[in-house]
Amino acid sequence: MTKFDLVVIGGGPGGYVAAIRASQLGLSTALVEKEHLGGVCLNWGCIPTKTLLRTAEIKTLISHAEEYGLKVGPVTIDLKAVVDRSRKISSQLVGGIKHLLKKNKVTVFEGHALLKGGGKIAIESAPTPQEVSASHIILATGASARSLPGIEPDGKLIWTARHAMTPEALPQSLLIIGSGAIGIEFASFYRTLGSDVTVVELQNRILPQEDEEISTAAQKAFEKHGIKFLLGTSVEKITKGKDAVKVTLQGKEQTFDHVILAVGIVGNTANLGLEKTKVKIDRGQIVVNEWSQTGEPGIYAIGDVTGPPWLAHKASHEGIICVEKIAGLPNLHPLNIRNIPGCTYSLPQVASIGLTEAQAKAAGHDLKVGRFPYKANGKALALGEPDGLIKTIFDAKTGALLGAHMIGAEVTELIQGFGIAKTLETTEAELMHSIFPHPTLSEMMHESVLDAYGRAIHF
Repeated sequence: MTKFDLVVIGGGPGGYVAAIRASQLGLSTALVEKEHLGGVCLNWGCIPTKTLLRTAEIKTLISHAEEYGLKVGPVTIDLKAVVDRSRKISSQLVGGIKHLLKKNKVTVFEGHALLKGGGKIAIESAPTPQEVSASHIILATGASARSLPGIEPDGKLIWTARHAMTPEALPQSLLIIGSGAIGIEFASFYRTLGSDVTVVELQNRILPQEDEEISTAAQKAFEKHGIKFLLGTSVEKITKGKDAVKVTLQGKEQTFDHVILAVGIVGNTANLGLEKTKVKIDRGQIVVNEWSQTGEPGIYAIGDVTGPPWLAHKASHEGIICVEKIAGLPNLHPLNIRNIPGCTYSLPQVASIGLTEAQAKAAGHDLKVGRFPYKANGKALALGEPDGLIKTIFDAKTGALLGAHMIGAEVTELIQGFGIAKTLETTEAELMHSIFPHPTLSEMMHESVLDAYGRAIHF
C-alpha cells in the first residue's frame, strides 16, 4: 500500500489547486478523480458556459453593427459549431491541468475513492482496484444539480445545466426554473440566439442574492432584451409529452420545448464511506470549521460539498488555506466569505462583493451609499454600452467599504478592484486618493466612491 502525506478526493478547482499547493509545500500528494479533471467548473460549468455566452455577446454586437458605422449581413447560427468550440476550449484547459499536476509531481489516480477508516482509501478503478493511505485527506467532491419533486431531469425535455450546454437544436420556447446566476446566464444565451425564454422564480425578484437595486435594474434590462419573468411563482404541475412539456404556472397551462432546472445544487456526499467516520452532514453539505476541518481528525472538506457560496474561486482559496494549515504555515487567516466576489456573466453582466444595502442596514451600520451610471462615463459611451450602474456602500463612521454592486459591461472584470480593496481593509479616503486611468470603465468605481461622500465630479 502506498502512503502519502495528503490525498485529495476530487479534481475540480478546489481539489487540483489544493493538491498542487500541497506538493509545493513538500507534502507527498495524490489526487483521486473518478470522472473529469477540472470538475464541473472546467468541464460543464464556468468555462464552457462563458464560451457560449461569448458567442451570444458577439451576436449582440453584430446586431448593432450599424451603430458603429459597419454594415453586416444577416447572422446565421451554426449551433453545432458553437457547442464544439465550447467543448474544445474545455478540453484544452483540462489537458493543461493534467500537465500542471504532472509538473508538480502530484500522483493522479483515476477511479472512485472510498474511505475505509484509519487513513485508508480504496480506489475503485478498472482494471485493478487499489488502496492507498494518507495522514490527511481532503474531500473536494463538489456538488450536483438539485432536482424538484416530479421534475426530475431526463436530458431530453427537462435539462440540467449540463444538458443545456450541449443542445442538438435551438429550442423555440424554453422555461427556466430559477433566476440565480445559472438560470439567468442560460436565459441570456438562449434568448440572444433566438429562443422565446420564460424564467420562473419563487421569490419576488430575480438574482435574489444580489442588492435589490441591482436586481431591479437587471430585470428591466433582461425584459428589454425579451426575456419574460414570472416572480413569486411556483411550478404547479408539469407533464412531459413526446416532444414538449406542458407546465402549469399561476393556474395557466403553457407549453415549452424544454425546461431547464436551475434551482441550486446539493453536495456529493454519497458513496464516500462517510458513515464510518465522524464527518457530519447537514442538509446535504459537509460541516467544517474555519480551517475546513470536519468532525473526523485528519479529514477535511472544501468547495461546493461544504455549502455556499458555490463558486470555483472560493473552492480554490479554501483548498490553499486548508493545505497551508496542514503544512503548519504561520500567520494564516480563515476565509472571509464577505471578501469573495460573485459574478453573473449575463448580458448585461452583474457582479458584487460584500454586504447589500439591506444587509448592511440590518447589521446596524450607518451608511454612505454612492452610485455612478454608465451613461456618464466616456469609455462606456465609446463602447456603445451606456446602460449600467456602479454602487458602493460604506460605513459612515469608519469609512470601511462594506459592499460593492455592479451591473453593466465588463463588471465581472471590474469587481476585483473592490475585492482587493476589501482584502486590504481599504477606507473611502484611500479609494478617493487612488488614481484611476482615463478613459476606462474603472473610473466609475472612483466616481461611485466620491458620490457616497457628495464629491462626484462627472455626475
